[in-house]
Amino acid sequence: MKNIQLNNGLHMPQLGLGVWQSDNGQETINAIHWALEAGYRHVDTAKIYKNEEAVGKALKTASVPREDVWLTTKVWNDDIRAGRTIQATEESLKRLDTDYVDLMLLHWPVDGYETAWRELESLLVDGKVRAIGVSNFMPEHLNDILEHGEIVPAVNQIEYHPYLVQADAISLCDEHKIAITAWSPLMQGNFKDEPLFAKIGEAHGKTAAQVVLRWCLQNDIIVIPKSTNQGRIQQNADLFDFELTEEEMVAIDELERGKRFGPDPRNFDF
Repeated sequence: MKNIQLNNGLHMPQLGLGVWQSDNGQETINAIHWALEAGYRHVDTAKIYKNEEAVGKALKTASVPREDVWLTTKVWNDDIRAGRTIQATEESLKRLDTDYVDLMLLHWPVDGYETAWRELESLLVDGKVRAIGVSNFMPEHLNDILEHGEIVPAVNQIEYHPYLVQADAISLCDEHKIAITAWSPLMQGNFKDEPLFAKIGEAHGKTAAQVVLRWCLQNDIIVIPKSTNQGRIQQNADLFDFELTEEEMVAIDELERGKRFGPDPRNFDF
């Protein structure tokens, strides 16, 4: 497994397990245990996923020590708006049954995110979180944080896949050494409709999904594919024994079409 060095010096595993839409019980516990057995060392959850308790139980009962697993969670929009970032973090820590999280993100750029960022900065000083970042922040939102905050975000988690690269956000993040985590790197399953991935996969003895994830990795993007299927969890980890050629990378790059499968951070209502 490869790590990405963040702008605060910490090393974040480039492959993680996302648990969006996984239940708050055995489904999530099993998925995390299978992922850790397959070599993952990174789990990504959020308050709004309503499964932080199961994530905490999975890590408590795992064969891998807690300090060896990178744990990310997120402050939900209602808490950001209400100025409850510190309280929300304490509540997440309680649900996760842990003393700290490795990365705390502001989930969406809703009203109050500048104040919420300052609260995250104080949590970092207190040691409740090891790194702080944002999610779904576009350049105008990031610039607000960069202008008014004391600490540069370590990570920006955005929708990213071959149909949606969001070059403007990527460029600003590169400038400030903000790492990118891709949510929905497999295009919410729509990668299956693009024949190029299967074609490239045949040349490497890999699946279409593995090709898409490998393309992300070679672009220095952190990926958190979600699955509760043991076979797919293992398959999604099998990315480090092949490399896409420059021609294959360019061919995938050329698929970009500004196509979102999730909400638009500049136009959402939740």
